[in-house]
Amino acid sequence: GIHVNLLSLRRDIKPPAQPSAEEKQYLDDLAKWQREETGYQWIQGTRPQTLAFGLSDSPAGLAAWIVEKFRAWSDCGGDVERRFTKDELLTNVMIYWVTGSINASFWPYYARFHTPWPIADGQRIEVPTGYAAFPKEIVRPPRAWAERMYNITRWTDMPAGGHFAAMEEPAALAADLRAFFREYR
Repeated sequence: GIHVNLLSLRRDIKPPAQPSAEEKQYLDDLAKWQREETGYQWIQGTRPQTLAFGLSDSPAGLAAWIVEKFRAWSDCGGDVERRFTKDELLTNVMIYWVTGSINASFWPYYARFHTPWPIADGQRIEVPTGYAAFPKEIVRPPRAWAERMYNITRWTDMPAGGHFAAMEEPAALAADLRAFFREYR
């Protein structure tokens, strides 16, 4: 089985003619995300080296690039220090800085932009799939749509947390992972 807290769907799924309230909310959230939050995907997916040189040359630039994502994508209400300590944020930045690995972190985006979607239209992932649905995750798909692409056997609506769930809500994520995989031991 697989367990995720970011459930990727094909972006070309055709919505129903009369979407439900949940589907309409998802489509609105997705449109806002694509309009406001995907700039990083475009530059990392099209010009990764250009960005990498700039961020590898400036610790302040690297920190700004990384910490902005923590502020925007976590369950912090815009106050990143409400959710993360300065030590946690600086540790994350320093891992990229000391290892010089920000460049390598961009290449999956480049590969994704230059190859077909890895799941063919109409194809479904049949392995049992668990999803920890954190409320402030980037975009949360409707369960019915997720079930078209995945064999969802566990769906847990979490009370708090966002894209960085392993740092924001580690106990809740670990408990859900354990519960999901318990039956596969």
